[in-house]
Amino acid sequence: MTIVIAAGGTGGHLYPAVALAREFLRRDPSTRILFVGTARGIESKVLAHEGFELVLITAKPVMGKGLLEVMRGMLSIPAGFWQSLRILRRRHADLVIGVGGYTSPTMLAAAALKGVTRVILEPNAYPGMANKAVAPFAQRIFLAFESAATSFDRQKVRVVGTPIRQAFLAQSGQSDASSPAGTGPRLLIFGGSQGAKAINSAILDGLPSLIERFPGLAITHQTGESDHERVSEVYRTLGVNAEVTPFLYDMPKVLRAADLVVARAGAMTIAELTACGKPAILIPLPTAIYDHQMKNARAMEAAGGATVLQQADLTGARLSELIGAILQNPQQLQTMRTKSREMRRIDAGEVIVRECYALMGVTHDNNRIVGAAGV
Repeated sequence: MTIVIAAGGTGGHLYPAVALAREFLRRDPSTRILFVGTARGIESKVLAHEGFELVLITAKPVMGKGLLEVMRGMLSIPAGFWQSLRILRRRHADLVIGVGGYTSPTMLAAAALKGVTRVILEPNAYPGMANKAVAPFAQRIFLAFESAATSFDRQKVRVVGTPIRQAFLAQSGQSDASSPAGTGPRLLIFGGSQGAKAINSAILDGLPSLIERFPGLAITHQTGESDHERVSEVYRTLGVNAEVTPFLYDMPKVLRAADLVVARAGAMTIAELTACGKPAILIPLPTAIYDHQMKNARAMEAAGGATVLQQADLTGARLSELIGAILQNPQQLQTMRTKSREMRRIDAGEVIVRECYALMGVTHDNNRIVGAAGV
């Protein structure tokens, strides 16, 4: 069986797809997985680390861009469509999965033309334009949030949650544990897969008072590539011993170890936080199209697992104050852990794989999988 996954650009699109790919391989190790992306996203770096094959196609963003970039994006569609057709033909694809972003439309349209089974996954509380555009071509639409269902044909929709990597669930019994006796609290900071300069700057501004208040504070800070040197230098100047890195490949390990997380509010971030039962201070990206990060963040805040801090109110003093207030209140910290964990849904990958098998007419048992083309 060959599965083609169109996903990339950001971690929010890519990591749910990686989790789904791993679930297909867990069910049938002989499955061939091919990712389709572009040279401009993070997929080249991440997929090489994850061990998946990546094929690049021509695709450019359209939403939120100026007129010239919109025109370039529209002109790239015919090339991307023919490249998608060629990939499906040469790889004898049995299933195409679109996870939003600007590689999905041409791949889903090509799959519909060739009669290949096709589904889309929408991880956000408010769906992106790419998934809404290709929804008529999809046979099944998997959603992380019920609120997104109004944008699609309800007969095609399944609300399943966001697929997460199994590594987030390893040692899950320890995920609610406090820091070991004699050690300081553990703070994890990350602004999405590409970092967030506004969050980095606020942390650095509030760092002196935070360290004075919590001398044993252990910090892991993902900065993004472009801001790594600046942030690292401030930590060095202040003499703060922290793990400062451009990108965290082993997010499951550091997230399970954290007592409190400061982060953006992408759908993947919410899914991973709740899978590990982690309390968070969420700072939604204000420029996110359709304000979907705010919707994601408010959902977790309403459940009691997070506090939302809007970027318009973000200062070093305010962020430091919030971090300190939560870390100094063990009861609040434990309540937020519990509420975060109650939100988690960890079977999304299994449900999606099962539904995809059914769509393809595949018979699955513990010993073999039969029915798909080429199997």
